Amino acid sequence: MNVTILDDYQDTIRTLACFRKIAGHSVTIWNDHTKDVDVLARRLKDTEALTLLRERTPCRAPLIERLDKLRIISQVSVYPHIDVEACTRRGVIVSSAALPGRPSHATAELTWGLIIAALRRIPQEMAALRAGKWQAYPVGTGLRGRTLGIYGYGRIGAVVAGYGRAFGMSVLAWGREASLAKARQDGHAVAPSKDALLAESDVLSLHLRLIDATRGIVTAADLARMKPTALLVNTSRAGLIEPGALEAALRAGRPGLAAVDVYEEEPVLGARHPLLAMDNVVCVPHLGYVERDGLETMFSTIFDQILAYASGKPINVVNPEVLAR
Repeated sequence: MNVTILDDYQDTIRTLACFRKIAGHSVTIWNDHTKDVDVLARRLKDTEALTLLRERTPCRAPLIERLDKLRIISQVSVYPHIDVEACTRRGVIVSSAALPGRPSHATAELTWGLIIAALRRIPQEMAALRAGKWQAYPVGTGLRGRTLGIYGYGRIGAVVAGYGRAFGMSVLAWGREASLAKARQDGHAVAPSKDALLAESDVLSLHLRLIDATRGIVTAADLARMKPTALLVNTSRAGLIEPGALEAALRAGRPGLAAVDVYEEEPVLGARHPLLAMDNVVCVPHLGYVERDGLETMFSTIFDQILAYASGKPINVVNPEVLAR
């Protein structure tokens, strides 16, 4: 089969042990990124099996309808970026393993890297040291005894909360009632309201899925309730925050700091994002889940799905109507 791998920015997939699974197939890897349908249609015109690295490239009807040879899209996790109905009309199988019960420890770990980097101003002090300066920024703050707010106590939020407890922080959770019940079960405090969570948190970490109900759920008014010494961390989705609200809030001084791994449009190239120009923000290029062990697990499953299709026994099919044909 002709297999195409999109958006392998760091040219990592060919170095994974699981890459050997598809050694008998013709594989094309693209390291750059485009959302241009015409460009994608040209690149994928001979593709039979398409792998997607999470939600980096949308696959909507205008593209799918131009890919006459496409037979399977293989990925893992949720698929809001795929037009499943268009795939079904075209007879294209969408295989996507949910990988239930596996929190992204890599994202939780990066969250903590960002928290410490932002509060102790590590990137700024590194840049100053390289420029010949010594302890050039206002002194940072520690974590012990402070309050960690978790907005969205799901799989990743629970892991981040556990790390907070290890650092001697008090954890305060907010989210859906089912998740708050789990937070209580884990021995964490639950905020009496969303407003209280924002006002009391010294570090507030967002761990919500981006769906219609959560888009823009953190508003400018919400951010204005945060302490001037507080840190907002977002390793989930940029769309959780009202557009432009975080930049304005940081300029106004509430919260005083931010650390982000996600952006409205990705990739961010040419330093074209307002947060990158702000000295009180630590920015990294969506590295949360991008870690070797995690990619190994992800692509091992992605390749297994392709091999299952090639053997005539597709697995993890989200549009089984195609099989009936």
